[in-house]
Amino acid sequence: MKTSLKIAFAAAAIGAVSFAVPASAKIICNADGDCWHVHDEYTYPPEARVVIHDDRWRWADADHDRYHWHEHDGRGYWRNGVWITF
Repeated sequence: MKTSLKIAFAAAAIGAVSFAVPASAKIICNADGDCWHVHDEYTYPPEARVVIHDDRWRWADADHDRYHWHEHDGRGYWRNGVWITF
């Protein structure tokens, strides 16, 4: 088999695998109703008191006033309106 054909097959295989791997995004919410997205797995300290949801989680219409998006980049969590980095 020619080298260029081997490279084409390898590229196609890598592309197929990349589509099959699910995203690891999560939605994190705290007791104050602040919710944000994360793309990495973090172990939160107990004082963070957060709930980790998968990325398909949505709050119910009845909870619209309780939850709100409060995005932030990096590793940390919201507490009393302040981003705590860990």
